[in-house]
Amino acid sequence: MPHDAPDELVAVVGMACRFPGARTLDEYWDNVAAGVESLTWLSDEELLASGVPASEFRHRDYVRAAFVMDDMEEYDAAFFGDTPREAQIRDPQIRWFLETCYAATEDSGYDPAALGCLVGVVGGMS
Repeated sequence: MPHDAPDELVAVVGMACRFPGARTLDEYWDNVAAGVESLTWLSDEELLASGVPASEFRHRDYVRAAFVMDDMEEYDAAFFGDTPREAQIRDPQIRWFLETCYAATEDSGYDPAALGCLVGVVGGMS
């Protein structure tokens, strides 16, 4: 369906992602190409430290693996306008989402403030 007005056009000019074992699109595709499965096997000590009771992880059906995201402590709260308390209580997934949205904007190579038009970021997570 053609668009008559230029302000109805959309251009995808930047992308970013974050997955276990990959902080960037390049790292992600390198992992896919190499068949890397970014699964972390957890020790008894790690499970205990994360609050899993020994009676639970010693069960024969317990899976001692997780897809672990790195660098959660590196969130720059001040950059995103968060107070230290807001950063402390903000869901880690939302912190990573904000960082990834910013990375997509950087990847575009454009300064949104200098464009003179609306700029948005479309994202998803699960």
